[in-house]
Amino acid sequence: MRSQSHKSSSEADLYTAALRALMRRAHSAFELRIYLERRALEPAAVRSVLARLKEEKLLDDARYALDFARARASGRRQGGRRVALELRKRGVPDRHIDAAIAEVFADLDEGALVRKVIERRTRAARGPFDARPFDRKKIASLYRALLRAGFDPGVIRRELRAIPFSEAAEDLPG
Repeated sequence: MRSQSHKSSSEADLYTAALRALMRRAHSAFELRIYLERRALEPAAVRSVLARLKEEKLLDDARYALDFARARASGRRQGGRRVALELRKRGVPDRHIDAAIAEVFADLDEGALVRKVIERRTRAARGPFDARPFDRKKIASLYRALLRAGFDPGVIRRELRAIPFSEAAEDLPG
């Protein structure tokens, strides 16, 4: 069990804690504010530390949103809707989210991302595409998984219909 966290009234201590948190991983301003408020005796000290970090360009929600969107789109193969949802949960303002999503997904082909996810999931489920056709249940499950990953429903339907693994893909809604 962890001991009770040490609350600090010193702005220098809060600044050091913020730097340590930022060294571990990037944080949005909202996340870092919550982190520091749990450690501070004075709310004014938190505001001062956040202002200093922003002034020193160590805390920038626009840059955070862009880096987060790039990592999620390329690394985890998530769609724009899922990335936007995750950024909203982290307290990033919508103007930064919209700009990051527009920039990242302008460079990426969402259809290609969907194809990669489909290929990976079908390979894991049964081997190559032409091994045996998927039934409606499996295609519906794949469709829902792609929706949860945040891809546009129209792109998902288009890519599922383009793959010749079953006639059941023709029955997709829309």
